[in-house]
Amino acid sequence: MQVAPANFKVLTFDVVGTLIDFETGLTNGLKAIAEESGVDLDGEAALALYGECRRDDQAGKFPDDLARCYQIIAARFGLPEGEAEGARMVEAVAASPAFPDSVAALRTLGKHFRLVAMTNAQRWAFERFSTALADPFWKAFTTDDTGTEKPDPAFFEHVFSDLSGDGITRADILHVAQSQYHDIGISRRLGITNCWIERRHGRAGYGGTIAPESFTEPDFHFTSLAALAEAVEA
Repeated sequence: MQVAPANFKVLTFDVVGTLIDFETGLTNGLKAIAEESGVDLDGEAALALYGECRRDDQAGKFPDDLARCYQIIAARFGLPEGEAEGARMVEAVAASPAFPDSVAALRTLGKHFRLVAMTNAQRWAFERFSTALADPFWKAFTTDDTGTEKPDPAFFEHVFSDLSGDGITRADILHVAQSQYHDIGISRRLGITNCWIERRHGRAGYGGTIAPESFTEPDFHFTSLAALAEAVEA
């Protein structure tokens, strides 16, 4: 599947889950606490519960909301509850690594397009994620900047409005993301060409990401960011 650079001027990216491996950061943090407590933790079950927590009406901003979500996970799996442990989880997720292919693929894609981050993360956490990705972005929009979170159309409209000042139209944008719930479905409804990076390819379920009410067939589909970069170079 080839992606012609001439068709787009900008790639907009979901960051957490697409470029940053937050599931590894989350499970590593939980498993460290579990090992200290002598608890045998089911990582996939914990991720699924986290996804449920993020759908809750009480959900706060990411990743600070990990402090709240941790208490729910701890109660379910018999982990120690407390503010210190919650703070550890916020830090563990903020320190999540980039996927192994992210930095090189972004470097390649940056030769052909302007790269724009669109993340539900708070600005303080995004700055850490951007550093882990070698700071590849031309522009970045966080939940602090937009005042809302994807999949709220207002998040996307904020970005479109800003980019229009640089002469960029919706037709110039390819939105790249792993979350069907936060990105692929809403980008389709807003008329934006999208590219689904199926990071959980070969694994069941949606992991720590909120499950969508229905699956959206993407315009482009790859199982890694490296594969997208290769398709562009081809």
